[in-house]
Amino acid sequence: MKVKGIAIAIMPDFVKGKFGAEGLEKWMAAMPPESRDIFNGHILISKWYPLAEAYHLPTEALCRELYGGDLKGAWELGRHSAEYALKGVYKAFVKSPVVTVNVGHAGLMLPTYFQPATIDIKSLEERRAVLRITRFEGSTHHIEQRIGGWMERALEIAGAAGAKVEIARSLAHQDPHTEYLLTWS
Repeated sequence: MKVKGIAIAIMPDFVKGKFGAEGLEKWMAAMPPESRDIFNGHILISKWYPLAEAYHLPTEALCRELYGGDLKGAWELGRHSAEYALKGVYKAFVKSPVVTVNVGHAGLMLPTYFQPATIDIKSLEERRAVLRITRFEGSTHHIEQRIGGWMERALEIAGAAGAKVEIARSLAHQDPHTEYLLTWS
């Protein structure tokens, strides 16, 4: 499984912005050497990187070392990632003034970030959507939380007030898919 560089390039800036240079050093030291090597190099936003070493393990280290083990760190990192991507290189994905149109683009976004990955829109209503990730090898709670945070911020950027995302089912829990319930007002 691979992750696109755009999903990982923002991680050091997020950590440094939230926890300072000392937090960045602590986070880097908590990662395995393979992950540290990726972040010590120049990350290309268009390059593919190994999912575990570049995405999962650094997110896990962030939550463990700087959030006291709380998965909230993964959620916040996902929100930050959406902010970076959807107000930058992928802003075309949220240009419609109709929130449901932007939610419909979700099937296009996941494979842009992860390979191989599949997301299906189970239902799409005026103020509610159900999205299912049906193919994602190596999914973990940290990854699912990051994606959930990304979806929540994407809804907000698309103009959805009161955006809320819940994880109803989880590949990490051995469910057949990860299901996200999205609601907004």
